[in-house]
Amino acid sequence: MSYLGENIKKLGFGLMRLPQKDGAIDIEQVKIMVDKFLAAGFTYFDTAWAYPGSEEAIHKALVERYPREKYQLATKNAAWINCKTKEEAINQFETSLKQTGAGYFDFYLLHNLGESRTQFFDEFDMWSFVQEKKQQGLIKHVGFSFHSTPEELEEILQKHPEMEFVQLQINYADWENPAVQSRACYEVARKYNKPVIIMEPVKGGMLATPPSSVVDVFKKANLEKSVASWAIHFAADLEGIITVLSGMSNIEQIEDNIANMKDFKHLTEDERAVIKQAQAELNKIDLIPCTTCNYCAKVCPNNIGISGSFTAMNYLTLYKNKDAALHQENWLVKGHGKKRADECIKCGKCEQICPQHIAIRDNLEKVTKKLLN
Repeated sequence: MSYLGENIKKLGFGLMRLPQKDGAIDIEQVKIMVDKFLAAGFTYFDTAWAYPGSEEAIHKALVERYPREKYQLATKNAAWINCKTKEEAINQFETSLKQTGAGYFDFYLLHNLGESRTQFFDEFDMWSFVQEKKQQGLIKHVGFSFHSTPEELEEILQKHPEMEFVQLQINYADWENPAVQSRACYEVARKYNKPVIIMEPVKGGMLATPPSSVVDVFKKANLEKSVASWAIHFAADLEGIITVLSGMSNIEQIEDNIANMKDFKHLTEDERAVIKQAQAELNKIDLIPCTTCNYCAKVCPNNIGISGSFTAMNYLTLYKNKDAALHQENWLVKGHGKKRADECIKCGKCEQICPQHIAIRDNLEKVTKKLLN
């Protein structure tokens, strides 16, 4: 039985983090990366209207240089970014066509559905718009990327059975992470027979440099295989996958990914056991045991972004990357209309209702000292 994407190799080129030179995308380096990627037999490229300079770069590095039938190009519509009318949302599609010069898109996604963002696609009826473009031949396949709960994903799939695929954040670190719920979201997509495109398999690069105890697990199993390649292989091993996107930023990364994915084979039972051991090592690290149930948010009189602050703090503890942790904090707290940890008035109401019995006030103080200062 055939399925969408069965002839697409399991590695996709994510164009979100392209190499820079003098403050702009290094087109010449991107050309080399594109050439290597295609020469190895890979064909799927993923960009977005919201990725600055990415669509123009792939126009120059790919579209102008290769026959259109030699690759698949995906881009996305972010109707929730600065769109007050349907016309403005539609204009993103026209802009993407112009910037890529691709003529049509093999895969077109409604970008980053979930929470308050979904309402923009509903209000502007972008669901009907993308179907119209599909009928016109300007889109081959329509789907959406998603960052929210499995319950909300199921609600969207029930309302929109016409969606052909879902793009989800899946990696071995987030597989059971209550803040991301990778496994649960994946299982919802499969329940509705939707093939999955995987994003963030290396968690924005974090799983290329995980905690030393995790590195030791992988190196003990295979000295030759890069730590990042284990993460990509975990994602590609799942059933019903169209491709696994890796946001590649330099030639070294693309060569490593090609070497490990060119002759893709599913993980052996021993290799799966290695990844389970790595997950166990991650679980040993002393993190704030927040499950993002957000009961605390319902009683906080000062609208503090408690769960978002704790997710960001756990990022810092795990990956020792303050910039990435602050990016998480900015999105999960300020981006959701919440106040920061340093504005906590220490009333304690949150601790009275927390099912995990977290010392919330002490941990918000820790966030303030270690992350915000």
